[in-house]
Order: sequence, then C-alpha cells, then structure tokens
Amino acid sequence: MPRPAPPIADSDLPAGVGRPARRAFAAAGYTRLDDFRRAGDAELLALHGVGPKAVRLIRAALAARGPSPAPTA
Repeated sequence: MPRPAPPIADSDLPAGVGRPARRAFAAAGYTRLDDFRRAGDAELLALHGVGPKAVRLIRAALAARGPSPAPTA
C-alpha cells in the first residue's frame, strides 16, 4: 500500500493544486503563494508536472488575496 506524500511544510497553496504540481513548484523554489507573483504563466507551465489547472488555481488565489504590499525601506 503506497504511503501518502507528506505535505509541503509551511505551504499556503490552494488545496486543489495536485501533488505533482506542488512537488514541481517546491523544486523550483515556489513554496509560498506570494512566490508566484514573480513568475509568468509560461514559466510555470514549463515545469514538469504543472498543468493549466494548477496555474489557474494559483492565479485565482493570488487575485483573491489582492495586490502585494509595498516593500518597506
């Protein structure tokens, strides 16, 4: 019987993002939702295991969160 994959620690990615996409994102350095603000859709879709649904869920979660806060000096 296969063991379930452990959750990615400290992740706030939407629940609908599948395990292959989560692993690909983590390997590429995207572990928090705000990390995706610096990535384009084409860059994300180029990752093995990431499909349009995962990118759509990430973008929707970012839109729901609103604009990122201004950096502090």
